[in-house]
Amino acid sequence: MLGWFGAVVAATLLGMDQITRNKHLVESFIQELFTKGDLTALDRYLAPGFVNHDPPFPGAGEGAEGLRVAAEMFRRALPDWRTEADHYIAEGDLVVEHFHAFGTRTGELMGVPADGTTLTLRGIQIFRIANDKIVERWGRLDDVGLQSQLGRT
Repeated sequence: MLGWFGAVVAATLLGMDQITRNKHLVESFIQELFTKGDLTALDRYLAPGFVNHDPPFPGAGEGAEGLRVAAEMFRRALPDWRTEADHYIAEGDLVVEHFHAFGTRTGELMGVPADGTTLTLRGIQIFRIANDKIVERWGRLDDVGLQSQLGRT
């Protein structure tokens, strides 16, 4: 018999295991979609009713389609695009990713011709996980920094 303290410890360890799985799920999704450019990651990691509260940029579309458009756009303009997490923070069913992404602009991006420079994008995303699928996303990207690198500010 575990007793009260043992039951609390066991419940905590089980919860930590789920939190670790949630962090790994988000990390795998981001790496597969944005760093590897694997668009099928959307089907594998996102729940059918996925809600994207903050599309990555105006006109990107709602739900999974907005993420698909963003991934395609960045990979086309920056074929070596990669995302690196600065922090993953998780609690309960939420995972926060603080990241920076970068790549060499060898193609047109948002109407701006390629110039061979390295572009860096910083941002924060919050994902909610249910039944080992991503069901919601909130996020903020450094839009001003991106526009500045594109010579628009």
